[in-house]
Amino acid sequence: MMSDTTKTTGLFSGGTDKALFAITGGFIALFCAYAFFNIEGLSALVDSSFAFSAKYFGLYWQILLLATFLIGLVLCVLPGSRTLMGGLSLPEFNTFSWASMIMCTLLAGGGVFWAAGEPIAHFLSPPPVFGDLSGDVQAQAHAALAQSFLHWGFLAWAILGSLTTVMLMHYHYDKGLPLAPRTLLYPVFGDRALTGPIGLIADASCVIAVVAGTVGPIGFLGLQMSYGLNELTGIPDNFTTQAIAILALVGVYTVSAVTGLAKGIKILSQINVILAAALLVFMLIAGPTVDIFAGFFGGMKVYTTHFFDMAMYRGDAGLFGDAGWLGWWTVFFWGWFMGYGPLMAVFIARISRGRSIRQIILTLSILAPLITNFWFTIIGGSGIFFEIAEPGIVSGPFEGFNLPAGLLAITQAMPMGMILSVLFLVLTMCFVASTSDSMSYVISTTMTSGEPSVAMRAFWGLAMGVMALILISTGSGGIGKLQSFIVVTAVPVSLVLLPSLWDAVRITLMLGRERKAELA
Repeated sequence: MMSDTTKTTGLFSGGTDKALFAITGGFIALFCAYAFFNIEGLSALVDSSFAFSAKYFGLYWQILLLATFLIGLVLCVLPGSRTLMGGLSLPEFNTFSWASMIMCTLLAGGGVFWAAGEPIAHFLSPPPVFGDLSGDVQAQAHAALAQSFLHWGFLAWAILGSLTTVMLMHYHYDKGLPLAPRTLLYPVFGDRALTGPIGLIADASCVIAVVAGTVGPIGFLGLQMSYGLNELTGIPDNFTTQAIAILALVGVYTVSAVTGLAKGIKILSQINVILAAALLVFMLIAGPTVDIFAGFFGGMKVYTTHFFDMAMYRGDAGLFGDAGWLGWWTVFFWGWFMGYGPLMAVFIARISRGRSIRQIILTLSILAPLITNFWFTIIGGSGIFFEIAEPGIVSGPFEGFNLPAGLLAITQAMPMGMILSVLFLVLTMCFVASTSDSMSYVISTTMTSGEPSVAMRAFWGLAMGVMALILISTGSGGIGKLQSFIVVTAVPVSLVLLPSLWDAVRITLMLGRERKAELA
């Protein structure tokens, strides 16, 4: 069986997959160069690719995410779900550390930006699945929260690793196969998925998707910090300020990534969770407490009542029509989260040794979404309630889909708004750092046999920061096109995820039979 502690030797030698490193690094370098020298040409290429992906793969993605969630729930009631994975009888990390590292991935990727912006966006322009809600402010508020819950709830978290983690932990720890995305294709292609071009393409596609999905939040952090510092202190909102913010972030998450799971990543995630919990408790107590709880339960009622309608809503898109609203909302988020899926499963598999299948799935598919939904209600829900009480207080600064302004408008409407705004800027940096260090680590893991070298982890941390700097130097269009490109990268990744729908069930049933035989 492949050891998890095997060390690589040399700078990028030893167990490094040089072909994978060259393909992914080269592609990212070309993307940045194209953006720097010809942003208009890149825009046209990305826009056409985005439209194609959303049009012809949107329906498949909706089915894939819904099926992943439902099949995961089925796995939880199978006898094999009690099996402890990873070859350990006790968990490697305590529950708080383990849950913190998981929560600080998806939620960190955009949990501050979008928690403030998405609910107010849906409130001001109700999702088409609900029809005309004009004249019923409460219905608009609950529908806005419910739509946000869909995008950041059960389906989003399930695709990040509920079924794929089961597969990777079985194949890696029990069978000795690589802890890499290519292993997810082993049930279909056998050894050809491990050693041939199929595996190389699978790994490269997943790495590129994760880099694109992570660089976006890094770039937006630079924009958010620059805007926030300008509003709060008068520091100029320009590229220099944006660059300083990004370089500071790169320093934090690179140090965290190179120190490894047990130190940097675990500690940063714990600090992140503690700070987030403290800020949310304050907002819950000092803010519109009754409205927040009413909004959460009202939004959850709409979410669960219309769950399947919302999950499978197609509207004017039909089977393979122009995506329209779906393309810029649901399909975009599904593409983003699927892009994280395989490497997130690698990360969860690495930190979940000694955990049962049931623990992993219930934490990912139920507990994490509920926490995320409450998080969105406290931040975004407060924004809606402030807007209802005083029209324009949030929608004014938010006009033009200004996410940084939306967050500051909400925090400054709270008691001790100045201090709260500063702390949320710090939290935003911690959140993005948590995602970036985890992804730097897991990208490096994918490219090496065993524990990745410090140099490899540092390289990917620095590379994503430099990529963000290059893209924001082209103007907001560079980061915007990267966001659209995320959807394009999700096309091959979604095919890599497909075998998990049946193979995770097969593995769980097999483990159940083995467990029964042992007990007998």
